[in-house]
Amino acid sequence: MRYARATLPTPTYSNSFWHSEPNEFLLGHRTTEELPAEADIVIVGTGITGTSAARYLSEDKRAEGKSIVVLDAREACWCATGRNGGHCQPLLWDRASEVALFELRNVAAVRSYVEANNVPCEWRTVHGCRTFWTEGSMAEAEREIAELKETNPESASLVTIIKDKAELKKNRVRTDCIGAALTAGAASLWPYKLVTFILEKLIKENRINLQTKTPVELITTDAEGTHTLHTPRGTISSPTVILATNGYTSALLPHFADLIVPVRGQMSALHPPKNSTILPNSYGMVGALGQPENNDDYLIQRPYEGVPNPGGHLMFGGGRGAGHMPTIGMSDDSVIDTDSAAYLRRSLLGVLDLDGETDGLKELSAASEWTGIMGYSRDDHPWVGKVPGNQGLWLCGGYTGHGMPNGTLCGKAIVDMVLGESEGRELGEVQESLIKKGDIPRSYLLSQERIERARGMLTVQQQDETGVHMLGVV
Repeated sequence: MRYARATLPTPTYSNSFWHSEPNEFLLGHRTTEELPAEADIVIVGTGITGTSAARYLSEDKRAEGKSIVVLDAREACWCATGRNGGHCQPLLWDRASEVALFELRNVAAVRSYVEANNVPCEWRTVHGCRTFWTEGSMAEAEREIAELKETNPESASLVTIIKDKAELKKNRVRTDCIGAALTAGAASLWPYKLVTFILEKLIKENRINLQTKTPVELITTDAEGTHTLHTPRGTISSPTVILATNGYTSALLPHFADLIVPVRGQMSALHPPKNSTILPNSYGMVGALGQPENNDDYLIQRPYEGVPNPGGHLMFGGGRGAGHMPTIGMSDDSVIDTDSAAYLRRSLLGVLDLDGETDGLKELSAASEWTGIMGYSRDDHPWVGKVPGNQGLWLCGGYTGHGMPNGTLCGKAIVDMVLGESEGRELGEVQESLIKKGDIPRSYLLSQERIERARGMLTVQQQDETGVHMLGVV
């Protein structure tokens, strides 16, 4: 069976709120006027993964003297990371223990970089509050959390179930909610500002050559294993290419069309009610207001204080079950589902206690409404490693809407694999070392065996239709 490939990022797009304060240094940036004809390493994509890979390469002595070129089809960080929900939240109980621990390490690594470099990205450490609006979803969460207490008490200690009405009210959740789970160690942030801070720093330190508005249309490989990336501005050749293309991966790797599937998600930046106070947590809403149990809505709130412009925006996404447009297999983020957008404007008033002047308020006004493209993995795990049968071609993506608590250390792991192999080490040996140190979960490793195993599973579309829970964005 043939599956439709993703398109390249579209030349037009809906306007993400995160781009309302663009990094002026990076707009239209091309470190060199001409596209270099060759490089030692080429990275495709400037989201959290591609940027992290560039950063870790620049920090690794094994890469000293290597030329690194980073390409993006659009402006820097103008695709998924520049359009997401602003969460950096580990999922602990619906993940294997190695994955839960990896996500905790990932969030800690991002926090450490933000603090060490004083990155102005509105980082706020919060609890993740996932609310459940059906008896079935609540029971499933309780079962999984009980299992976590048996298998990984350390992670389980970070999770608290709340069903008491007073506790729900304390967390600003409407008391008709079935219950919620509070997870420590989450964060919210302005993701675009973090990524562009890193990129600008790398460029000014002469570590990378960034070429924006340079879409890769095709990759060809010669008999010697040199990859040539074809763009409208010419070609660039390299023995080592890292694809950090997530939902757009199959545009360049057609045989991944059934393994990493683009899924369009809806986002909004909503003005809070007048005179309201900041919410204490980030939030997920499972099965809220009649939506299916395998659909999540997701919310963070920007700070009111310490920001240059008026803050407090409610960054709310989801509403897929209320929409009328197809989402799975869609890689066009220029369109907005008006029904999903209307749901997002209305529904917060029905699931959270928003204080301030809410009397008579039927919906919140939107500062911005937009869409973004996620990459859903058929087996619900990212794909990190060498593309089988392609020496020097590496892939890192497929986060199923959960890239912020994964992409940073996945980018580091791919760098360790690339540089380890360049030293003459066997890739399998490098990977086993990374697994042993907790630097990558075994389930994330890309292999032909895993590809074949995933193809024995339901497709992403079938999983959605049969109600299998896919992450969404939380």
